[in-house]
Amino acid sequence: MDKLTRRGFLMGCSAAIAGLAGARFNYAAFGDPAEEPNQNILLTVFLRGGCDALNVITPLDGPDRAHYELARSDLRLPTSHLLPLDGAGQFGLHQAAAPLHELYQDGKLGIVLAAGMHEDTRSHFDAMTYMELGTPGYKGQASGWLTRLLRSTDLSAEAITPSVALGRLQPTSQLAHYETISMTNPGQLNLNTGPWGWREEQQKTLRQIFSLDEGSSLHRASLNALNTVTTLTEQSLGDYTPAPGVAYPSGAFGDQLQVVAQLIKNQLGLKVATVDLGGWDTHENQVQWNSATSGYFTDLLQRLSQGLAALYADLDAAGSHYTRRLTVVVMTEFGRRLKENAQRGTDHGHGSFMMVLGGEVKGGLHGQWPGLHTDQLYDRADLAVTTDYRQVLSELMMRRLGNNKLGLVFPRYGGYTPLDIVEGVDLVPNYDDGLEKAFLPLITR
Repeated sequence: MDKLTRRGFLMGCSAAIAGLAGARFNYAAFGDPAEEPNQNILLTVFLRGGCDALNVITPLDGPDRAHYELARSDLRLPTSHLLPLDGAGQFGLHQAAAPLHELYQDGKLGIVLAAGMHEDTRSHFDAMTYMELGTPGYKGQASGWLTRLLRSTDLSAEAITPSVALGRLQPTSQLAHYETISMTNPGQLNLNTGPWGWREEQQKTLRQIFSLDEGSSLHRASLNALNTVTTLTEQSLGDYTPAPGVAYPSGAFGDQLQVVAQLIKNQLGLKVATVDLGGWDTHENQVQWNSATSGYFTDLLQRLSQGLAALYADLDAAGSHYTRRLTVVVMTEFGRRLKENAQRGTDHGHGSFMMVLGGEVKGGLHGQWPGLHTDQLYDRADLAVTTDYRQVLSELMMRRLGNNKLGLVFPRYGGYTPLDIVEGVDLVPNYDDGLEKAFLPLITR
């Protein structure tokens, strides 16, 4: 019989488990948390809807300030409302992002200007699909970029939760990674029957069923899996108190970031996590009628900033070193047009920004600013892209996760050079094109 891991067991027997008197079982990857302290963790936060970069990082002075004000009579942010980002006074951060500005000043937040995807599309679906597959312009890839990253990274076979998607749906970046746990609350990881919670009897039944093939790899894997369900239950996941003084924003986003903090602190082998924050498709009423500094966009940006700042403070409390292991990358599918529309909003654009947060981040502004003169704009309308989003993700792969297989994770991407946005060792990039081989491990493993 072929070697069967606990992960394989979970994929193969989940249907049988679900058929036992209405049992509820969320599939997961299991393992030994002993190696957890040596692991670095990547959290991707996707701002779905296309975030208006120009009202997050805004020109403060010079010709670009004049172009910005001319294009945005209703949406333009006054300079008094912007928090300076560089000594030259060229850019400011929206005041709603003040919690992130503090991390920026501490050198823990890096901002990549004019980042995005060179592919020409203003379709949300196409742009998100391209970015999350890691293959701009090509939708035929059968797995997400994070799936290929995990498959090509040296992970402990005993990691309990190497990959987690916080939310109701598993994002395309984790497409075909059947070991990813999709959840909104870790307390959902249980094995229950009926209203009486016959967990003990249910596990006894399962153990008896799998003991019929005692000594086989299926028997060993099934027992390991059931033992780990017990471990997760005993850890009381879902019942979490942040570090003293830390307050996450109310709502799903804040709740999901708390889950990330809890999983990290419980040392369950987390390697990759994804969190979404939607609502950035601001075609109308982006700001209040009489104030560009308040309204829907401001509230959303404040929620993002408070959540990320709370996560960092929670993991950095009491001299802990969790923040040295965690790297957070914030991205969006595209930016918005420079010129506002007639509904006090902005339409689909091109270039945007990325943010990288963590204890090993080299804070400051990164990338090249293209300018806002009409001749400098993409299609004479949008902020141009000067930094391919894959360049940022590749540096995080190489320096923080120790994975140099760029050709496998980002097929058809080459010419990588680091932006020097995080600490780490510069590996020699491996551009072996894994377009056909990328999905093979999912079939043969």
